[in-house]
Amino acid sequence: MKRMGAYDLLEQEAIPELSATGYIFRHRKTKARVVVISNEDTNKVFTIGFRTPPHDDTGVPHIMEHSVLCGSRKFPAKDPFVELAKGSLNTFLNAMTYSDKTVYPIASYNDKDFQNLMDVYLDAVFHPNIYIHPEIMKQEGWHYELETPDGELTYNGVVYNEMKGVYSDPNQELARLIQMSLLPDTTYACESGGEPATIPTLTQEAFLDFHRKYYHPSNSYIYLYGNMDVEEKLRFLDEEYLCHYDYQKVDSRIHMQIEYPGPVKKTYSYSLSESEDMKDNTFLSYNAVIGTSLQPELYMALQLLQSVLLDMPGAPLKQALIQAGIGKDIESSYDSTIQQPIFSIIAHNANEEDQERFEQVIRDTLQKICEEGVPKKAMQAAINSLEFQLRESDFGRYPKGLMYGLKVFDSWLYDDRAPFIHIKMDETLGFMKRGLENGFFERTIRTYLLDNTHRSLVVLKPEQGLNEKKEQAVKASLAEYKASLDPGQIEQLIADTKALKKYQEDPSPEEDIRKIPLLEIADIEPKIQPQQNVVKDMLGIPVVVHPIFTNGIAYVHLCFKLDKLPVEMLPYANLLAAVMGIIDTEHYSYNELASEIRLKSGSIQTSFDVRGSLNADEYLPTFDVKAKMLYEQIEDTFKLIEELLLHSRLDDTKRLAEILAEIKASMKPDLLSRGHSTAAARAMSYISVGQYVKERAKGIDYYEFIDDLNQNFEAKKEDLVKQLQAVLEELLHKENLVISYTGDNDVEEAIGMNVTLFSVYLSNRSVAHPVEQLKPELRNEAFKTASQVQYVATAGNYKKAGFETTGALRVLETIFSYDYLWINVRVQGGAYGCMCGFGDNGTSYLTSYRDPKLMETYEVYQKAAEYVAGFRAEDRDMTKYIIGTIGAADIPLNAYDRGERDFSLYLTGISDEYRQKRRDELLSTNQATIRGLAQLVQSVVSSGAICVIGNEKKIEQEAEHFKNIRTVF
Repeated sequence: MKRMGAYDLLEQEAIPELSATGYIFRHRKTKARVVVISNEDTNKVFTIGFRTPPHDDTGVPHIMEHSVLCGSRKFPAKDPFVELAKGSLNTFLNAMTYSDKTVYPIASYNDKDFQNLMDVYLDAVFHPNIYIHPEIMKQEGWHYELETPDGELTYNGVVYNEMKGVYSDPNQELARLIQMSLLPDTTYACESGGEPATIPTLTQEAFLDFHRKYYHPSNSYIYLYGNMDVEEKLRFLDEEYLCHYDYQKVDSRIHMQIEYPGPVKKTYSYSLSESEDMKDNTFLSYNAVIGTSLQPELYMALQLLQSVLLDMPGAPLKQALIQAGIGKDIESSYDSTIQQPIFSIIAHNANEEDQERFEQVIRDTLQKICEEGVPKKAMQAAINSLEFQLRESDFGRYPKGLMYGLKVFDSWLYDDRAPFIHIKMDETLGFMKRGLENGFFERTIRTYLLDNTHRSLVVLKPEQGLNEKKEQAVKASLAEYKASLDPGQIEQLIADTKALKKYQEDPSPEEDIRKIPLLEIADIEPKIQPQQNVVKDMLGIPVVVHPIFTNGIAYVHLCFKLDKLPVEMLPYANLLAAVMGIIDTEHYSYNELASEIRLKSGSIQTSFDVRGSLNADEYLPTFDVKAKMLYEQIEDTFKLIEELLLHSRLDDTKRLAEILAEIKASMKPDLLSRGHSTAAARAMSYISVGQYVKERAKGIDYYEFIDDLNQNFEAKKEDLVKQLQAVLEELLHKENLVISYTGDNDVEEAIGMNVTLFSVYLSNRSVAHPVEQLKPELRNEAFKTASQVQYVATAGNYKKAGFETTGALRVLETIFSYDYLWINVRVQGGAYGCMCGFGDNGTSYLTSYRDPKLMETYEVYQKAAEYVAGFRAEDRDMTKYIIGTIGAADIPLNAYDRGERDFSLYLTGISDEYRQKRRDELLSTNQATIRGLAQLVQSVVSSGAICVIGNEKKIEQEAEHFKNIRTVF
């Protein structure tokens, strides 16, 4: 066994899939586990994780995750996490609680920044201030709140309110109930995030005991990824932290659930608002335990089966359930982050009486597939698609090393010697390809989905006003508790409430804040990354080329401008984009088309957008076709794009009805889960023509448009077909089309002939531009839901009030998000999140996320200008805000995202000169600059544009503040 300093090197192996070498170390003194993936990626990642199995529903793992980041021995400021977010060049900074583990990942390109982040996170987990400041658990977890002797006694706390929001989402609740139904004798039956009714039973001592037991190096999993000096990092870990501990035996084993002798059925209820219909609102789920997470073949096979059986358009299991009239939308879930993974088939918008038929249709369909064979072409397509994804390694804005690290934890947590089994995928892929010929997939279906006795049928049915009943029960319990207290105890509660507020309001001493390491302005690149847009003309069609290295992958984006389409037609354009690719064409059924796309390209997606500009009352609607492909697939991909655009069977009303039902079923939870952005978009639509049009075509108005088509489909189906065909006819004009091409090969050679052939089908006829006078209506609205929390938004436009944009507004966003709003809305108000944005076109918003308050939050917004007018910051503070702002703006982009960004800048006419001017203003921002924005902020928050989505009783109590209150969802 090779030694490296204080560590034993247990294994070293090549990981060709990541162009990397993997190392498994063990710290000799503490037996801390360390995995290193060393390669040339400069976006370095560090994660420290702990196995943290909960034994009750108090949410102690989740509350601990929040709390350790609230100050530590070396960095005693009250919120080092926020200080880092304000003043770091990090590419990722967060912490996550899972069902059985808690992980703390950071990432950065900058070496000094990476070291600083590592140090702060390690001190946070090993030496948190939770032992000297009980206020931390009260703030982040729960506390009693009582202002006056006659006042109402309530609970508050960040995690408490977050989980009230989680438990208002039936999809989240169902996921937890499925785990409980299959793994009742394990840690997975407990709610690691915290069940709202149980969180207030957590005591300070139990909280500290949890940290003492689990947050020890002997129970730690440390992960390093990227291009770094591994010996130096290991030495730092040992000398600064690990060497100060002795080995401690920590029993954090995750016990296995004994296999069931037979399947079980469970029925539960979730809350629906009083105004919502009980019909078609039940969730049905068929669930099975799938081996263990240490079986890479199963791990990949279930992902592929999920795609082929349920996710791809026309997937046989999904189609069988839809055709049987069971549910409006069918989805699948494969939870591979736990020791015994769970596969689920879920029907949305179903009815309780359908549960037996639901199970029978699933079993009959799976039996037929076993007998006739898994659709071979569809499985080949799924494998091809997975291979393409592995080659591309596109995780959006998330660092690659982070995503690989989370996969490492999927196995490492349960076997110290198996961290790489899910990222070394070439061998497993080969096994999948052979499995197409040897019956592997059919055996897997039979073994784990049909003959498996360790399965459950979970029914989650609606109950009107259930959350309100729970809320009233909590109020009654608190009132009863308060009534049992003597005057002295009442005064103590009031004193405790005041003491916590004082703790929250008092700033950390300057000497504590200065202990948090900070970069310098000199560490920032002063110049923008210039656009790479080379515009070529191909038969009168502008082709914007982005010459970027793409590892043999071509990215083609056909953008059809719809600025000549009347506004009332834009919802149909959005619907057309949703229909394309999942409806039959002249030459393919839609399930055949899905397979063709995955076999002959990386992906082809159609979408609709309303792009803004530097003028809030100008907008550009676009219909977008985005395709990814290997260079050798370009010709085939263009032929498939032609099939979509020219030969889709838009008159297939039976399929249109199915698609509309699916859109409605998926849109409702989506709009509610991101209620903060839904409310902000709605509020902005009151004061900006561009946002008004976007709301009509994509927001709540669009949801109502889809809902109306669902309810009146028979009467409207013929007109719907005409409208979709009319939109398609309007967009297929040469003058509408602009093409973006991202790749490092010759564009003429790559797509020239294909563009020439495609252009034949485009009309040369010019389309008249309709003159539309659009005037948004300033209003304030509230949308009632069954949620236990609110999403509170306000909006305004500072340019319409006579102010100009400046790069200093980006810095103000950082200040608001991590100081003013953070302290007042999150820390003191108890909301889980708070955000703001000041657009370059003047349109701006402030919004909250999972917020227990309503008008109190709006009052915080109203006082924002007063805060800005009196803003005080030392030079070091301003440096911190500027670095944090730049860090958020300079998140590294992969080739695809960079091409898309540059193309968007081209479409909106934003020059590099404009971008550099804004960056220069950002870098020169000081205290006086921020103070000078007070009147600009006042113009935004005084507009009167308010939108709230939240608890119906809470909204009704504040009804006087709204012009319009209604239920949509």
